[in-house]
Amino acid sequence: MEKSLTQKLSKPIVEKVAIVGAGPGGLAAGIVLRSQGIDVQVYEKAQEFRPAGTGLGLAPNGLNSLDAIAPGIVESLKSSGCEVHHTVLKNIQGETIRTNAIKYLEQYGQPLLTIWWYRLQQILASRLPSDIIHLNHRCIGFQQDENGVEIHFDGEKSVYADLLIGADGVNSVIRETLFGEGKPNYIGSMCWRAVIKYYHELFNDYELVFVKGNKQFMYILNVGGGYTSWISRKLSPEYYLSHSADEIKSRILHELADWDTSFRAMVEATPAEQIWEGPICDRPPLTQWSQGRVTLLGDAAHPMAPAMGQGANTTFEDAYELRECFSDSANLQEALTSYEQRRIERTKIIQARSALGEMRYYDNTVASNGQTQERQMSLNDDFQKWLYNFKPSVTS
Repeated sequence: MEKSLTQKLSKPIVEKVAIVGAGPGGLAAGIVLRSQGIDVQVYEKAQEFRPAGTGLGLAPNGLNSLDAIAPGIVESLKSSGCEVHHTVLKNIQGETIRTNAIKYLEQYGQPLLTIWWYRLQQILASRLPSDIIHLNHRCIGFQQDENGVEIHFDGEKSVYADLLIGADGVNSVIRETLFGEGKPNYIGSMCWRAVIKYYHELFNDYELVFVKGNKQFMYILNVGGGYTSWISRKLSPEYYLSHSADEIKSRILHELADWDTSFRAMVEATPAEQIWEGPICDRPPLTQWSQGRVTLLGDAAHPMAPAMGQGANTTFEDAYELRECFSDSANLQEALTSYEQRRIERTKIIQARSALGEMRYYDNTVASNGQTQERQMSLNDDFQKWLYNFKPSVTS
């Protein structure tokens, strides 16, 4: 029997939820569950929120989800980030090959917005009471029974909750405790990236620049506030990590040895300790995200290659759908089952397309004849519509 709205609002299906991870996914989940009258506590291993992370793109599906999660937040994001109207493709000599107009706003009702991960985190955190976000809490495991979950943190700290949500990323402790998969899957692409206050007329007059090299490429994003995000990736069947910040900087400059000095100057201007180096990884799709009173969200549930820029966007879809499932279900088990049914198949497809897209960056033979290219573009158009037309209903 369908519950009335009054019944739904009067007593949530759980009283206390613990979220591990205070990235954008964990914070968004906190916002949606608090809106239903649930006692939410967010636990983060970092000792402080500090300027970190990369520039990322918020696409229409992610922005529509955020708009439903926290009405008005998209306007805050727009004022902190950069709306992309044009992208430009350049070669490593800095010459422009092609400029494209981005018409997401006209097609899907939301723009493509580039923003610094750190600013996104800060704006989401501002929607939650500061006393429910607990820093310096590194989760080391949990135990559960039919009545609740006991979550353990480093330093012999423990908390108890009715539900645990793992929003702790590609190296999720929660996922590992549930499914014991081991390390994530390296997909053959190394990455170096940073966000700095920087301006260069060759590319900062554009909102988004893509530079294509030989088995190597770079994104340069205007992320608002005078900040530039640069992201360089290279095909690398084997990977190793540098031993120091200075070695990381020397390594990326070596990788860009044949590139125009404008690109190298941007890396030169970046403090070595601000450059992140790491492998691009994903994990195979799961057939279930939940066990008992524990579930996953975002990169913990469906880590994907960044080729399509869908990591954060699908995370916000997760948070929206989680809210809907909690609102429409009679009990926790029903809610988590519904959540999986709504999310797993869609994210599985996006994960697969993202991994394929990452490798296509390096393949100069793809779509070499007109017919294949035309067919590929048609498939991409259909896929884009399916991807970006995710439009939740906004509730007050």
